[in-house]
Amino acid sequence: MPKTTKSGDAKQDEIPSTLQRSDEKAQRTYAKAHDSAMESYDDEQRANQTAWAAVKHTHEKVGDHWEPKDEKGPSDAQAEGGRGTNRETNGGVDANAAKEHLYDLAKQAGIEGRSNMTKEELVDALRKSNDRETRKAREGK
Repeated sequence: MPKTTKSGDAKQDEIPSTLQRSDEKAQRTYAKAHDSAMESYDDEQRANQTAWAAVKHTHEKVGDHWEPKDEKGPSDAQAEGGRGTNRETNGGVDANAAKEHLYDLAKQAGIEGRSNMTKEELVDALRKSNDRETRKAREGK
């Protein structure tokens, strides 16, 4: 099922809920990448992975939605490696961002103990916090 309309906009009922709460660019990026991958591969799982990889190059997960990154590029080692890579993903947290940026996001999320955390610990804490916020948003529907 195509994720885009004839005009190229994302079909709201066809995209994941975290993208429904995100800006139009994130929605279009996912939908267009998904549709293109389905045309190329005719494989729903691969199309979904391709679409999320595209979103993660331009956006990062913040709470229950996606926000534009300051700099485009892969968000973690899995996104850097491509299809044949089987590394752990960070759920949309931009693990390649500066520690200061991650700290600011942790402060915004109210993560306790953030000032003593390493960069890797901040990434993990943000991933868990984002997962909690997404669960809350989905339960609120």
